[in-house]
Amino acid sequence: MAADPSRPTTGPRPGTPISLHLLGGFQLQHGDLPIVVPRGLQRVIALIGLRPGATRSHLAGLLWPDALEERALSSLRTALWRLRQDPCCPLLTSGDTVRLDPAVQVDVDALVGTAARVRDGDDPCTAAALAAGRHDLLPGWYDDWVLADRERLRQLRLHMLEDLADQHLAAGRHGEALEAALEAMAAEPLRETPHRLVVRIHLAEGNAFEAVHAFYVYRDLLLRELRLEPSTAMTALLQDTLAPIREATRERAGGPGRAPGARLAPRTP
Repeated sequence: MAADPSRPTTGPRPGTPISLHLLGGFQLQHGDLPIVVPRGLQRVIALIGLRPGATRSHLAGLLWPDALEERALSSLRTALWRLRQDPCCPLLTSGDTVRLDPAVQVDVDALVGTAARVRDGDDPCTAAALAAGRHDLLPGWYDDWVLADRERLRQLRLHMLEDLADQHLAAGRHGEALEAALEAMAAEPLRETPHRLVVRIHLAEGNAFEAVHAFYVYRDLLLRELRLEPSTAMTALLQDTLAPIREATRERAGGPGRAPGARLAPRTP
């Protein structure tokens, strides 16, 4: 593990913060200086960043799941020894546990913290909440522990965005609400909840056309991709809006004064 030699620097500067980026790809930085970490050691650092305070046995089992426990623990000891040879090593060991130095800034922690503030209604900066977690955890990595945490963080972000949109809608901040709902929609186009929020926001603004249009765009997408219809909860949002349109359509089809759907009586010559 070493500083990137292509960067014009004399080496890590004392007191400069270390940051670990796991969203969008692995990157360890000392200030603005990337630190080159071999792929095998990247896995160790990334897992410790995602499992703070995990025991050595737990870490070894996740990193080398097919190896015998003693062999896995030996591989972990070797990896930790290699990491500690570098002055930028961000790890701390205490008894049987290994964790990152508390001074290390981890982007996953920032996402989790932002989601918690949104959940608690602390009204964080909307721009920061929209940007948090926009990229997947360690794309291209297929370890079981990565896949599990990738899905966990994806769901965490979707719920954060939906909570944010709901809170803005309740406060009458329709523009901010729509921005958060559309961000959630972009993250998972087939998920109904953000589409339902978009319909609710348009209705709250009095934009019936936009609400109906958003509904049918999602309905067509769902039919095309999954051959499913929107839920009754979503269709119920537009019952009052669509009722006059359906009634007018029935009246035009049946003629004035006739019951909807009634057939015309045959004419006598």
